[in-house]
Amino acid sequence: MSKRERISPVDTAWLRMDRPNNLMMIVGVMMFDGAMDYERLRRTLEARLLPYRRFRQKVEHDATGAYWVEDEDFDLDRHLHHAALPAGDHKVELQKMAADLMSTPLDPNRPLWSYHLIDNYDGGSALVVRIHHCIADGIALIGVMLSLTDTSPDAPERPGPPLEMAREDNGPDSFFWNRVYEPVTQGMISAFNLGTQAWLKYFELLTHPGQALDYSRKGVGMAAELANLLIMPSDSQTRFKGKPGGTKAVAWSEPMPLTEIKAVGKALGCSVNDLLLSAVAGALRGYLIDSGDPVDGVEVRAMVPVNMRSKADEGKLGNRFGLVTLLLPVCVENPFERTYEVRRRMEELKGSYQPVVALGVLAATGMAPKFVQDMALDILANKASAVMTNVPGPPQPLYMAGAHLAQQMFWVPQSGNIGMGVSILSYDSKVQFGLVTDRHFVTDPERIVSRFRTEFEKLVYALLLDPWEELRSPEEIEVSLEEELALAACAPRAAKKAPNSNRPRKPRAPRKKAAPPPAAADQEAGAAEAAPSSTG
Repeated sequence: MSKRERISPVDTAWLRMDRPNNLMMIVGVMMFDGAMDYERLRRTLEARLLPYRRFRQKVEHDATGAYWVEDEDFDLDRHLHHAALPAGDHKVELQKMAADLMSTPLDPNRPLWSYHLIDNYDGGSALVVRIHHCIADGIALIGVMLSLTDTSPDAPERPGPPLEMAREDNGPDSFFWNRVYEPVTQGMISAFNLGTQAWLKYFELLTHPGQALDYSRKGVGMAAELANLLIMPSDSQTRFKGKPGGTKAVAWSEPMPLTEIKAVGKALGCSVNDLLLSAVAGALRGYLIDSGDPVDGVEVRAMVPVNMRSKADEGKLGNRFGLVTLLLPVCVENPFERTYEVRRRMEELKGSYQPVVALGVLAATGMAPKFVQDMALDILANKASAVMTNVPGPPQPLYMAGAHLAQQMFWVPQSGNIGMGVSILSYDSKVQFGLVTDRHFVTDPERIVSRFRTEFEKLVYALLLDPWEELRSPEEIEVSLEEELALAACAPRAAKKAPNSNRPRKPRAPRKKAAPPPAAADQEAGAAEAAPSSTG
């Protein structure tokens, strides 16, 4: 009989979170310029994916809990599938296929993953990947995907890590996690870390639970954060809320240049993250208005996963992330007001203990009876309408099995009755927006996705109308742009006084075309703007 490994409480929580109308799978769609060779892909998976033993193990249950067990009848051909798209609009057909796979459960009697190679996609190939969330979270699985890629189409078919590398982690928190981790790749994305200090405080709380009271007395507010999470009111009642029907629909945008977004963010004093989240809120607003729904006072809450790995844990599978809750100001029409409001709310989340508390809730519910877990997670899920991730991918082009990876999009699952998943993913100096919805709420997510770039272009258009100076503060830029936008719309409004607006202003110099920042500076900016982090 093969050796059993007990599944950790947090991973158990994800394993038990499956519902017929919301399956707990991380789903990725990868699009390649050229046709991918099936046999070469098979060899790549055999050499680089299967050394991670989670992909050779299935789940078994008994009265004492859930365990990882080697699948002694493992066959790669049960997990690697081959199909072709019919003639027609290839993007639409691929989206339909991905949506169908999102709604189809994995075989519970086998390792919980599958790869689907799809031929005839826009002159090339596509790959739909499904991996159960109990194996790992989004950041770890993106690392797994990166371990399958190369930076050149002619790279040798190198092997993956040796099997003996996958051994039990007996770190200081093993009593709590009781899990076996596996190496992913040395170069795995380390974006969106909560921060060393917060992680150290989390460790202290694990080993000395009594210190939670001390932290609360000192103003850290762990207990208060838990109370706030539990009594948090639901977000606005919109067509995005209800009981999912279980049939999914997906859509994704075309790539946008990341340098363009960074330039606008620099001019406004906002991060790339602020701009993208504001565009998401604007796209949701436009969709509601077109559907004849009111938007006054409407705010849509999104659960945003936050990576909580320490440096030592960056190359391991499993789930180590918390959640923060972000209210998207859908009610705000002016794109500048909305962007600055998003920035303000994101600033408030910095240093929040929400991720630590949410991770603790997941661990606790994973050890509780399933009906207790269901009740607790329903309380949290009913307060939100979406799960949202924003993950920076590799800045350089990649190849898998010799084929150039042109685009990629990943979605984390939606738990409870949440029926919408928002994904923002950068790759090769471009960024894309993807949306998965339950068809009971939104039948055609393309109507939302198509607005994403439009909302960003509203910012660019108004920004180009303003001959700003480099020395102007973000607050002054905000006021000036709001005034000009109101005048352009023939909608006079009370002027908002900017800080130091009474000081004499220098005559504005003619606007000069900004020189593109050096590549190194771009990379630095991208790393800085990635925080706060998200994954699922």
